Amino acid sequence: MSSYTSLAECYDEFTQDVRYSRWADYLTMLFEKFGDGNGNREILDLACGTGSLSIILAERGYEVIGTDASEDMLSEAQAKAWSTSSTPPMFLHQRMEELDLYGTVDAAVCCLDSLNYLTYPDLLKLAFARLRYFVRPGGLFIFDVNTDAKFKALNGQTYLRESEDFFCAWTAEYDEKERLCSFYYDIFKYAEDELWERSFEEHTERAHSGEEIEAALNAADFELEAIFGELSEDIPKQDEHRIFYVARRR
Repeated sequence: MSSYTSLAECYDEFTQDVRYSRWADYLTMLFEKFGDGNGNREILDLACGTGSLSIILAERGYEVIGTDASEDMLSEAQAKAWSTSSTPPMFLHQRMEELDLYGTVDAAVCCLDSLNYLTYPDLLKLAFARLRYFVRPGGLFIFDVNTDAKFKALNGQTYLRESEDFFCAWTAEYDEKERLCSFYYDIFKYAEDELWERSFEEHTERAHSGEEIEAALNAADFELEAIFGELSEDIPKQDEHRIFYVARRR
């Protein structure tokens, strides 16, 4: 089964520990710190998932476009967006490496290790190359990635998540040589009469090296401005699990 089909329906329930407001605060701080004075009002949320971050940014006055490769995740995003009191984000069904907008944006963000889902260096280069056409000159591209250290820590681990209607068990296996981490999800959804429907999904993420990321940015005409640890303004630690990059379109 493709990624984020069955998992889309229970994704928000199982990610309630993600503090999206804090992520929005962090992005806003970076917009202000690295802004070029021409404003950052139009934002692209690349690989937006169920739209939680897109909606918060929209509620804070940004004009947001959210794109994602999963129709099921976008369906959840659209359903949530209808209830917002602000101008809701525009959601588009597009893969990162096939991005095609109607015009340019002031900044693009790609959060929660979405870029790790590009499992080949050439796909990373292609996604950055597409962004070149749609982030205005001087505009920002802010993203995070899971690191090799994080995948090593996850390797061989099993996790359980449950709610009233869903139960999910997932394991992680990391191939250090290929730098690929596979996640195997068993998802059970309560149907009726004490019966549960079972589905399975496999996701794969790649630990891109810093050299690969910087080379892809440079090839796509982005200049690296800063590298930070997770939701911080400090340089990443040696064993940092998540790293943030701030780049500017030349």
